[in-house]
Amino acid sequence: MARPRSRLSSALIAALLLAGCASFSPDGGFDAVEQTAKERLDKQLVWARSPDQQAHIDARVAELLKQPLSADDAVQLALLNNKGLQAQYFELGIGEAELVQSGRLPNPGFTFARLTRGSEVELERSFHVNLARLIALPAMQRAEAQRFAHTQSAVASSVLTLAADTRKAWVLAVAAEQSVRYSTQVMQAAEAGAELARRMEAVGNFSKLQSAREQAFYADAALGLARAQQQQRAARERLTRLLGLWGDAAAFQLPERLPDLPPAPNEQPDIEQRAIAQRLDVQAARIASEQTARTLNLTKTTRFINVLDLGLQRNGSNEAPTQRGWEVTLELPLFDWGTARTARAESVYMQSLQRAADTAISARSEVREAYGQYRSAWDIARHHRDEIVPLRQRIAEENMLRYNGMLIGVFELLADARTQIAGVNAAIDALRDFWIAQADLESALLGKPGLSAPAAGASMPAAESGGH
Repeated sequence: MARPRSRLSSALIAALLLAGCASFSPDGGFDAVEQTAKERLDKQLVWARSPDQQAHIDARVAELLKQPLSADDAVQLALLNNKGLQAQYFELGIGEAELVQSGRLPNPGFTFARLTRGSEVELERSFHVNLARLIALPAMQRAEAQRFAHTQSAVASSVLTLAADTRKAWVLAVAAEQSVRYSTQVMQAAEAGAELARRMEAVGNFSKLQSAREQAFYADAALGLARAQQQQRAARERLTRLLGLWGDAAAFQLPERLPDLPPAPNEQPDIEQRAIAQRLDVQAARIASEQTARTLNLTKTTRFINVLDLGLQRNGSNEAPTQRGWEVTLELPLFDWGTARTARAESVYMQSLQRAADTAISARSEVREAYGQYRSAWDIARHHRDEIVPLRQRIAEENMLRYNGMLIGVFELLADARTQIAGVNAAIDALRDFWIAQADLESALLGKPGLSAPAAGASMPAAESGGH
C-alpha cells in the first residue's frame, strides 16, 4: 500500500504546485498592450481601474485641451479618454480571470452515508477528486494562456485602430474648417458681385442676363458654404466622439490649417514583409493555429477518457471493523470511442490554418493597395502645391495689374478671385486626402480590430467533464 499512496501524494503535490502558479498579475496583462502603444505609437495608456488612475487621465486631458489640438495630441487624448477603449481594456480582466480559473484545482467531493440493516448501522465516508481534470490541467492552462495572448493582441489592435481613426478624423475636421473659411470667402466675393450687378442693372448699365448670372453664382456659393458648414460640423462631432469629450470640453480648439506636405514620400519597398511581420491580425491568426494544434493533441490524448474519478473511502459499522480504501471510476468506451471529438478538433485545426493563410494574403493585398493610394495622393497634392496654386496666384497677380491699368473690369477680377479660391480649396482637399491616405497606410500595416477568438469548442476536451 505504500507505493500507491506515494504515487498519489506525488500527483497531488504536482497539481498543487501547478495551481500555485495560477495567480493574478499586478497589471492584469495590460503591460503588453502598453508596450505595443509605446513601440508603435509612442503614446501613453492608462487603464482607469481606480479613482486615482481616472484622476490622472482627467488631469492629462485638461492639459491637452489648453491649446489647439495637434494630430498627435488628439491621438493621445483619445487613447486616454475614449470610453469604448476603456471598456475594451476590461476584456483583459475577463481573460486573465479565465486563465487563472483554468489553473485552479478542481474542487474535491465528499460523500457521507448512514445505512441501517436491522440493528446494524453503517457509516460511509468518501473523498473523491476528478483525476481526469488533474491530468488535463497543464494542457488546459496552456490553451487558456494562448487565448489570453489572443485577447491581448485584440486589445492592442483596438488601441492602434483608435489611434488611426482619430488621426483621420482630425485631418477631416481641420480640412473641413479650412474649407469653411475659403467657402466663406467665395460667398463674400459672390455676394459683392451680385450686389454690384444689382446696382448696375438698376441704373441701366448691366443687362438682366448678366445680373441673373451673378445672382445665380451667389446662390450657388451660399449653398456651397452651407454644405461646407454641414461637413465641418459632422467631422468635428466624429472627432469629438473619438476623443470621448462632452460638455464644455467639446469646444476644443483645432489648428487653422493642415500640416504641410512632406518633401518626399516614404519609400517602402519591403512593405509586404513588414505587414506579415507586424500586423496584429496575422499574429493572432498564427496564435490561433498554434492553440488549435495543441488542442488537437490534447483531444487525441483524452479521447478514451470521459470520466475518471479517484476516491478515498472510509466505511464504519457498529458490528464490523472500519473499512478503508480507494476507488477509481472509469467510463468504458463501448459506444463512444472519441473519434467524433478527434475529427472535430482536426477540422477546427485545418480551418484555422486556412484562415491564417487568408489573413496573410489579405494583409499583403491591403498594404499594397494602401501604399498605392498613399503615393498617388502625395503626387496629386504635390501637383496642386507646385503647379496649380502657383499658376492661379500668377494669374491673379496679372489680372490685378490689368485691373489697375483699367484693361479689365471688376467682374472679371471677382471671377478670377473666385477661381483662385476654388483652386485653393482643391489643394486643401488634395492635402487632406494625402494625410488620410497616410493614416490608412499606417492602419494597414497594423492590422484590423475585432479579431475572432479561437474556436471554443476546440479547446474543451472531454476530460473537462465534471460528471461521475
